[in-house]
Amino acid sequence: MSGPRRVALALDALRHGWAVRVGEAFTLVAAETGFGPDVTSGHMLISAARAATLKLANQRAAAEPEAPVLIRGAEPFDLALAQAMADPALDLAHPMKGPFLAEAIADPLSAVAAMELARLAGVLPAFLVDPTGVSEAQAVSAADLAAWKDPRHLTIASRSRLPVAACDAADIVAFRARDDLREHVALVLGRQDAGRIPLVRLHSECLTGDVLGSLKCDCGPQLDAALAAMADEARQGGWGVLLYLRQEGRGIGLINKLRAYQLQDQGFDTVDANQRLGLPNEARDFPVAARMLGLLGVGAIRLMTNNPAKVDALRGVGVDVVERVPHVLPANVHNAQYLATKRDRSGHFL
Repeated sequence: MSGPRRVALALDALRHGWAVRVGEAFTLVAAETGFGPDVTSGHMLISAARAATLKLANQRAAAEPEAPVLIRGAEPFDLALAQAMADPALDLAHPMKGPFLAEAIADPLSAVAAMELARLAGVLPAFLVDPTGVSEAQAVSAADLAAWKDPRHLTIASRSRLPVAACDAADIVAFRARDDLREHVALVLGRQDAGRIPLVRLHSECLTGDVLGSLKCDCGPQLDAALAAMADEARQGGWGVLLYLRQEGRGIGLINKLRAYQLQDQGFDTVDANQRLGLPNEARDFPVAARMLGLLGVGAIRLMTNNPAKVDALRGVGVDVVERVPHVLPANVHNAQYLATKRDRSGHFL
């Protein structure tokens, strides 16, 4: 069985609450989805951010809030306690009964891979370690995960004409990797012309903003404005490419994004909310975007973004970004703090 196929099976196992065996290090059951009355463990694998929240005596500064920490409790963890340990929304309802101690991780690479598998599966990054009551486990390794993430697996699956409200001269191109359920798309507006540099926008999927009209973010208006700008390019003989990436919540997934919304309602900004969940603030897959552009035959681009880090990330994976085109839109009363956080903590130009 190939490494990417093992990752696909491991992600499915985590979503269903089944056990996974990561490398030769440990067998894990996700705290959020695990089930069974006899599933208990003396240890949990949690994020550094959650370890800091629990005020471990030997906590460390969580420069990487999503980094793994192995903890031992005074009593075994059952699934109910593990779920309370995993979810910051339950902190007030379930005060922690320690003491909890952090211990050395024998295989840090496998532990890091486990935390990333949780993110990709869309579950909270917290596991029971080598639990009782588990008979089988899906094997996966850090090397398998690296192979699964290789953008060369991505191919063009289909292409067709798609007139859209912004521009009736448009094509949609769908991309797929065999062992990844995410199907990214590109919308090409205007006539693709190798002699002209296209206007390009990377837009990460946002169900709440793009479809439901959420006012908590600026994703919907940014999408509409990008399509309008590309349509204007097409009318002037140029062209544009919108990459619509299936990376909800900057890569943490829809459910975890909504969990972050709950924490924002308690007063945390977007960065701190992600950290309290033990999730990275930025988990988008820029090599996938570079691969999509390459498959489309796009070389140099003019990138619509307010985020200089996105320019650097694309250049870092070989994309020739010849110009950053500002993409600033007005705030509303619901997203003003969100935009200020992007400016003050993520370095956006606004």
